[in-house]
Parts: sequence; structure tokens; C-alpha cells
Amino acid sequence: MTDDVQKHSVHTLVFRSLKRTHDMFVSDHAKSIAKDEQSHKLKMGVKVKADYSAVLHMPILKEVKDRVYQQPGSMQDQLTYSQTGDDPEYLITGTHAYPSGPGLALTADTKVHRNPSEAGVHSMALALPPSQAKQEAIRTAASVTDIHRHIGGAERASALSIMEGGTTRNSLVRKVPTIPKPQWHPPWKLFRVISGHLGWVRSIAVEPGNQWFVTGSADRTIKIWDLASGKLKLSLTGHISTVRGVAVSSRSPYLFSCGEDKQVKCWDLEYNKVIRHYHGHLSAVYDLDLHPTIDVLVTCSRDATARVWDIRSKANAHTLTGHTNTVATVRCQAAEPQIITGSHDSTIRLWDLIAGKTRATLTNHKKSVRSVVLHPRQYTFASGSADNIKQWMFPDGNFIQNLSGHNAIINTLAVNSDGVLVSGADNGTIHLWDWRTGYNFQRIHAAVQPGSLDSESGIFACVFDHSESRLITAEADKTIKVYKEDDMATEESHPVNWKPEILKRKRF
Repeated sequence: MTDDVQKHSVHTLVFRSLKRTHDMFVSDHAKSIAKDEQSHKLKMGVKVKADYSAVLHMPILKEVKDRVYQQPGSMQDQLTYSQTGDDPEYLITGTHAYPSGPGLALTADTKVHRNPSEAGVHSMALALPPSQAKQEAIRTAASVTDIHRHIGGAERASALSIMEGGTTRNSLVRKVPTIPKPQWHPPWKLFRVISGHLGWVRSIAVEPGNQWFVTGSADRTIKIWDLASGKLKLSLTGHISTVRGVAVSSRSPYLFSCGEDKQVKCWDLEYNKVIRHYHGHLSAVYDLDLHPTIDVLVTCSRDATARVWDIRSKANAHTLTGHTNTVATVRCQAAEPQIITGSHDSTIRLWDLIAGKTRATLTNHKKSVRSVVLHPRQYTFASGSADNIKQWMFPDGNFIQNLSGHNAIINTLAVNSDGVLVSGADNGTIHLWDWRTGYNFQRIHAAVQPGSLDSESGIFACVFDHSESRLITAEADKTIKVYKEDDMATEESHPVNWKPEILKRKRF
């Protein structure tokens, strides 16, 4: 008995498995039901009579006839046609004569309609002169396929008719966008170099009265300088690490500073001492900005957050979370969206100040966004990254254009009302751009101060004063440099090296 089981067990198990599989899947609902020929024939006969009874007497064209599915009870069985040689004909069963008008009796001649033979059609086409045949083809209405194929063609190309030897030839010429001519801006030149800090100068702010400006440095001090003479007026100590951001309030006599010591301080400039601290950031604070119309301070940090502070009560009104890496820059404006941040996660976020939530996230940049600047007159802004400078439109952050060519890590941006955009980079280069066209009209690489290494030529911050006649930069050689427009320059002496070439801007 055991030998029997061993001998037949494999076959038995295989066949039992097959039977089980068959029983399980035989009622698969995904399988189509086998067609019943009789019911299908009945169904098609009813459908033909119901839907096509009015045209059953019409002839079938030869190419359609070849494509009709040969099946009993199909439409072809119901269609009647007769052929006499090459001329198909059929009987008219209507009440009026064809092709005569209504009211005329049918006669033996009018009740039979004869279609022209294929040979007759070809002979007629060959008899037409070439020019007339071409005009007939042009007059022919486009098919739906042609319309879909050429959709949007009006935007992509324009048709030009060129007369050559009495014949008309249609040629398509692509419309290529060209760079608009940029506005002329006088070149900027180095006017003054201010020394006094003992470390990298990381931040600058100009006071609203345009009498003095303030700088923060890696030597842990904040220095106030006279704008007209460049002389040191005051040094403030209190930070225990690099001062990364400074801002002067236009609503009160306060100076705000932040640094890599995680501290945010409010200085009373009447007493030159700290009167408030804003505690909450978990890591170095990289930038800060004041809201122009309400008593609100916004800071951003290496802890990947931006925080909104009530200046007077020191309360943390909002913690803006969403970035996944260091938030390097923050800017405020009175209109919506009121807060803009740029981060090392290569995104820009536009924030709703009331809700404390992200309104839009811009992901076009591929590398860290270290600087954002708002245009003083237009409802636009620019962001700087190592891949490109990009311009955007508020309120939704619609992309405008790329400004390519400053191939370095861009630390800072500044723009004035005249449409001059300045970008400062880690390698010590400054590029000046025409805001509207993105034309790079000047490049500056100032020498480092004596005693510094050539590698110490980075630009960490730049700002225009309120008269917009001076550009102030904070640099890695521990100096502050002041630039002015060249008053003697004219458009004839410094022409714009502009060529109306094809516009090459990456749209992403």
C-alpha cells in the first residue's frame, strides 16, 4: 500500500492541483462571456433597423465595403445596391425628384442617380491645370486631424507667401524672442574703503535718516559709522559670537541684531544698551527683518525655522515651520505675502503672517537660496543662488526670468529704484544687472585690503543707502567698501555692449 502511494503520489497531486486551480478560476469575472451567434445576429438586426433604416438604400463606397465586417445579419445584409459596369446606381425613394426641386414628379430619368466612376474622377482631376488644382487643394477645408496636428501653430510660426515665377509658395518662419534693449546705467566705481573691524563683516543696515549705517562682524561687535565721512561713531558689544544680521527700526529708536550665539537683541540707541532679548531659537540666527508697518520682528535660523516676534512684549507670535534645512534669509513687506524666506533646502517660501502658514513654496532653485531682495517699486522680488538669480512676481511667486552668468555662491542681493540689481558672491565679485532685461552691464572685483589673503575677498552683504547714490558692501577682508556712480560717464563713453541675439533663458 505504501509503495502504491509513493508510486502515484506525484501524478495524483499534480492532477488534483490542476483540478483545484480550474475550479477556482473557471468563474473568473474578468473573462469575457462567449458570444452567442443567434442572439448577436438578432441584436444587430434590430440595431440596424432602428438606427440606420433611413439610409439603408444608400450605396456603400468601395473602400468602406471592404472594411465592413462580413457577418450574417449585419448592416451589409440590409444595404441594397446595384452596379452596372463601373457606374453604381440606386433608386431614389423620396417624395421629391433628385436632384430637381420639390413639387416635380419623379421620372424614369430622375429616379435613378448615377455616381461617377473612379476612372472618370481621375480623368477630371488630371484635366485641371496645376495652378487650379493647387487652389482647389487650398480651398479644401482642413480635417479634424489636421487641426489637432497644427494646433497652436499661429503662435509658433507665421506663414509668408512668396511669389516665385507666378506660383505661390507658403513657407513657415519661426518667431524667435529677442532680448529687449536694456536701459543705460552709469558704471559704479570704488569711492571709499573703511577699516575697523577685526573679523569678517557679515551684515549692514542703513538708518532711516541716511546719516549713519551699522555693521555686524565676526569680531562679535556692532559698529556704527558716519555715512558721509566713513568715521567710526560707536561700537556695541554684547554678542558672544558672529553678528549675522542687523536692522534699524523706522518706527522707534531701536537697533536689532542677531548672531550665531542664538541670541536676538534689541538695542535702545538713546542709551546704547540692550533692553530686550528674544529667546526661542535652537541654533544660530542668520538673518532678521522688521515689518514696515507693524511692530513685528522676523528672524530665521539654522534650526530650519523662522520666528515672528512681538517687539514690545517679546512674545513669539508664530514659529514658521516647513523648511527642511537652514533658513538663510528673511524679508518682510506690507502687502501679501508679508514674509518671504530663502533656505539651504533650495526652496523659497511665501508666508501668510496672520495664519502663520506657508502660502506658496517655490522649488525652481537647485542650490541653497542665501539671499532675497524685494524691488522698491514693483511687486516683484529676486532670489540669489549658486545656480542662478531668479526673478519672481508677487503674490503667488510666478517665475519671470533667470539672470545667468554670476557663477559663484551668491551671498547677497540689493536693488534700487532705478532698476540696478547688485549681486555679491563668495569669490569677491560683484555683478550689476539691469532689472528689467537681466542684462549684466558691469562686473567688479575689488582688491583686498593690504595684509589680507587674496582668498579673503568674499562679499557677505551689500545695501544701497536711502538716496540710492551709494552702494555699501561688507567683505571678508574685514573692510566696508563704498561705491558711487561715475558722474562723468555718459552713454557715448560707456556704451552698452548689447546685441539683439536670440533670447536664451531657462524656463524652470
